[in-house]
Amino acid sequence: MDYPVSADENGVNLKPEKMEKEKLYHCIFKNKAFLIFKDSQDVLNCYEIEQEDLVEQIRKCTHDDELEKLFEGYIEGQNLKN
Repeated sequence: MDYPVSADENGVNLKPEKMEKEKLYHCIFKNKAFLIFKDSQDVLNCYEIEQEDLVEQIRKCTHDDELEKLFEGYIEGQNLKN
C-alpha cells in the first residue's frame, strides 16, 4: 500500500481514502513535521511541529510505530500526560 501522506514542492499531499482510522501518519515539509490521523468518525486531524530538535527526531523515524514510540517518550520526558 502506498503511504497516504507525502510532501513535494507544492505542499503536503493526503490520500484519506488510504488512511486507517486512529493511525498516526507523518511527513516533513519545509523543515516542519506534519502529523495526520483520521479519527473514528473519519475526520482528519493535522498537527504541525516546528521545534527543530523534535522535527529532526521525526525525520529519522522510518516506520509509524517508531513515531508513536518517539511521542510516548517525548510526552513522558516533558511531563505532558495531564
